[in-house]
Amino acid sequence: MSSLTPIEIFVLLSLIKVALVIAIMLGAVTYTVLLERKVVGRIQNRWGPSRVGPFGLLQTAMDGAKLFLKEDMIPSHVSKGLYLLAPLIALVCALLSIAVVPFGAPLYFHGVNLFQITDINIGLLVILGVTSIGVYGIALSGWASNNKYSLLGSVRSTSQMVSYELALGLSLVGVVLRARSLSLREIVASQSAHGLLSWNAFGGFQCIAFFVYLIAAYAETNRSPFDLVEAESELTGGYHTEYSSIKFAMFFMAEYANMITVSCVATLLFFGGAASPFGHLIPAFGGRIVQAALPVFWFVSKVFFFLFLYIWVRGTLPRFRYDQLMAFGWKFLLPIAMANIVITSLVYAFHG
Repeated sequence: MSSLTPIEIFVLLSLIKVALVIAIMLGAVTYTVLLERKVVGRIQNRWGPSRVGPFGLLQTAMDGAKLFLKEDMIPSHVSKGLYLLAPLIALVCALLSIAVVPFGAPLYFHGVNLFQITDINIGLLVILGVTSIGVYGIALSGWASNNKYSLLGSVRSTSQMVSYELALGLSLVGVVLRARSLSLREIVASQSAHGLLSWNAFGGFQCIAFFVYLIAAYAETNRSPFDLVEAESELTGGYHTEYSSIKFAMFFMAEYANMITVSCVATLLFFGGAASPFGHLIPAFGGRIVQAALPVFWFVSKVFFFLFLYIWVRGTLPRFRYDQLMAFGWKFLLPIAMANIVITSLVYAFHG
């Protein structure tokens, strides 16, 4: 690298970092699937994948290879351009949102922050905007498939995601008011003074907003008990009924990538991000490598906790009826989120 100019070094390192983050994200998606199958298996008193590779670790890799190698069929009379574009929109939007997530303390090498692809002062808005575009992939897939069941699934998804996006977005306003910023790093910094007691979910007076966000996030990612867009009993599979091979795999990966993104946002906004739960009670120890690795460890542990919670809920709660789902979002979550904004605004107006 000594023969390269500083700009060329910066560009090369940035490209390498982006490639590594995408590879890690796809690997995390793969093994989140394995984690879900193993945990749900334990909940249901069975083993889950255990044959392919040690402890079944290669099972999801083989399942992915099988999906990619299966015959790629396109039904007749579909709107081909939109039919092919839909899974691409879903997957790209799911992966793009990870770009602004700081998954460790700032560590710079030749001007490149090794633990964040890009740091912008409206990172939270970027995540909300990118993830909201992902609904177009699901909506277009149902419409372009020329299948009534797929269309009903996509219509359900659109109305569900739009409804719960309101509660999800409003639940974050209190966090923004406390941090006085839309920057994810500044939101994390506002929670790092006293460890766990500074986190918005516990000591930041945003515990109600946290539960609203968590429930809305389950619905936003079409996960149980809000997985009505894939209700096999009445829709034969929902919006992706007519998709096979790699196109189906892209929808599948997008769902799990969105789970990881939602868990990252919950960690950053309510659980202190990469900050230690002990705050400054425990003095710094170890060399530079340990100091760089510890924040990543805390961040990954918190994200893992939320992923485990996702899976636990799926293995525990039954599916809502569709009218219950919509009534819960509009009549319960939305008023609570709006009340939280009013109360938080009054608190900070009178007490600063």
